[in-house]
Amino acid sequence: MNKPRVVKDYEKLEEAILEQIKLNYPRGFGKNLITFKNAAGKFVSALPFETEEKYYLVRMTRAEAQDIIDDDDDYDEDGNLRDDVKEAYEEKYDDISIDDDEVQEIADNGHDPTDDL
Repeated sequence: MNKPRVVKDYEKLEEAILEQIKLNYPRGFGKNLITFKNAAGKFVSALPFETEEKYYLVRMTRAEAQDIIDDDDDYDEDGNLRDDVKEAYEEKYDDISIDDDEVQEIADNGHDPTDDL
């Protein structure tokens, strides 16, 4: 089964997805960016993130990736997810297997993230 791809800007993601991304990339995003061609044929860089139901490509440049980490209080001055934040997110998501339906419900009670594409 092929998962649908969701291409979205970081700022437009639901909080639950953002928290899961931070857990998945506790040392920042810049070194994990990939490049792909968008529908217009232009090369775009993005951070890949996969849930049980969807494959996200979170659009950002290396500079934007660094700025996001620099401006996020969840990360320390070295660009690493703070231990207390990591523990809180791990505890928050430990007991549940998050699929996209649960993420949407947690994030905003029924908003479909693909509506923003």
